Amino acid sequence: MQISDIKPMMDRIKREINKVIVGKEQVIDKLLVSLLASRHVLLEDVPGTGKTLLAKTLATVIDCQFNRIQFTPDLLPSDVMGVTIFQQHKGTFEFQKGPIFTHILLADEINRATPRTQSSLLEGMEEQQVTVDGITYPLEKPFLVIATQNPIESQGTFPLPEAQLDRFFIKVNLGYPEKEEGVEILKRFRKDQPLHNLSAVVTRDELVEAQAIFTDVEVDDAIYQYIIDIAEVTRNHEEIVIGLSPRGTQALLRASQALAVIRGRSFVTPDDVKEIAPAVIEHRLVYSPMIGRSAGGTSSIIKSILEKVEVPTEDFKELQA
Repeated sequence: MQISDIKPMMDRIKREINKVIVGKEQVIDKLLVSLLASRHVLLEDVPGTGKTLLAKTLATVIDCQFNRIQFTPDLLPSDVMGVTIFQQHKGTFEFQKGPIFTHILLADEINRATPRTQSSLLEGMEEQQVTVDGITYPLEKPFLVIATQNPIESQGTFPLPEAQLDRFFIKVNLGYPEKEEGVEILKRFRKDQPLHNLSAVVTRDELVEAQAIFTDVEVDDAIYQYIIDIAEVTRNHEEIVIGLSPRGTQALLRASQALAVIRGRSFVTPDDVKEIAPAVIEHRLVYSPMIGRSAGGTSSIIKSILEKVEVPTEDFKELQA
């Protein structure tokens, strides 16, 4: 497989997703960026906006196993990872795998579980493996966690700590549909569930191969400097307590590479960085307590940072030659 083969593959996935999901082109692009980068997604929005449906649709069109965990306060780590059980008739202990052993894992309402249970996902998300009773079990590729949470409801929830938020590659808000999109949703779901009529358009092996080669895309030195300049501004911003970490800068680079490939290019441009940056860095920063009361909130802070940082002016089209 060549890098040039990835865009047609992603286009097929996108077309099939669009048979179920109305609009949300930018959201789908960000989800595909995470899929290609083999990193995890936090979907944050009010109930009923299609978060679960989007995750199920993605798993269906890439021919991958899908598991869903409904996170609740009484959920235990063993309910996620699995448990070792003594088989009396055999006289041995056997490990019963939990729902984390899948390709696409939907962690629904993740902030409703206790921090102890939330943390049971961290090893799998970071190292693609699970350790139970001192034994490590690898997770099969691809492995993608799509977690959802309701930003409005706070009763009975346990907010994700900064260290766990940092494990999520991107954070996406779906938002309400436009008026025309709302009409189309009503028509599309009037009789049947379109999800049942979908077919897989990409095999698991094709996806794993694409994930292995997309980072071969060209990155100019000016792009590296641009990403670090953005990080430096976040680290010295008067309204930000903790700025972008080295892990965050690596995530921004990887996301920019994935976006460039999805756009059909073999090199990264500053526009790629600028477009994907809000989804990658906004949830990784720790803001001043007064930010929530300011106009525009954290989104306006990220926007001002990207406007403040000087954009490289090299002719990146030359890289295409």
